[in-house]
Amino acid sequence: MKGSLAPKPPGSTPAEDRYDAALVARIAAREEAALAEAITAHASLLHRIAYRMLGDAHEAEDVAQEALLRLWDKAPGLAGRTIRLGPWLKRVTVNLAIDRLRAGRRNAQEEVPERADEAPLADDVIAGEQRDAMARALIAALPERQRAAIVLTYYEDLANAEAAEILEMSIKAFESLLHRARAALRKAFEAQAAAAGDPS
Repeated sequence: MKGSLAPKPPGSTPAEDRYDAALVARIAAREEAALAEAITAHASLLHRIAYRMLGDAHEAEDVAQEALLRLWDKAPGLAGRTIRLGPWLKRVTVNLAIDRLRAGRRNAQEEVPERADEAPLADDVIAGEQRDAMARALIAALPERQRAAIVLTYYEDLANAEAAEILEMSIKAFESLLHRARAALRKAFEAQAAAAGDPS
């Protein structure tokens, strides 16, 4: 659902820049109401990005909260600078999610998303759940930055320029990353389809 809190396109307006700068200055001055304003405006989007990166609602909530706490901690250093708050928070969220993914891989092999309960359901519901689970599993198997590129462009519908800014990459490097991610997904999907069609 996209409304007034939808991600801004690259190139914010001067009024938006002034609003972000004023909000950061208020947070730097330790106004709790200003932090609450930032939470209202950004928390649900940050949670959604983290969930799509991590596949776990509790982990996603932790990441979104940590990103907003980072804003509280870093605001004094950000005050007085030109900052687009939405992209800054998205960048922090993606980086925190990548850190958790890497830590999880160090501690144990990444888990495949759990299968849905196999109680009798309508065939089309089962097929839809299986397709969704397969898509999540294929995306989860991508390297972290490729996964972030897919989430930001296909799930969050961000323009390549804004996704590149969030990942702190040039547009050319981002487009190359996205191309590799799509190619890896296509190859993995084809391998899954071939395995499903193999009777042996």
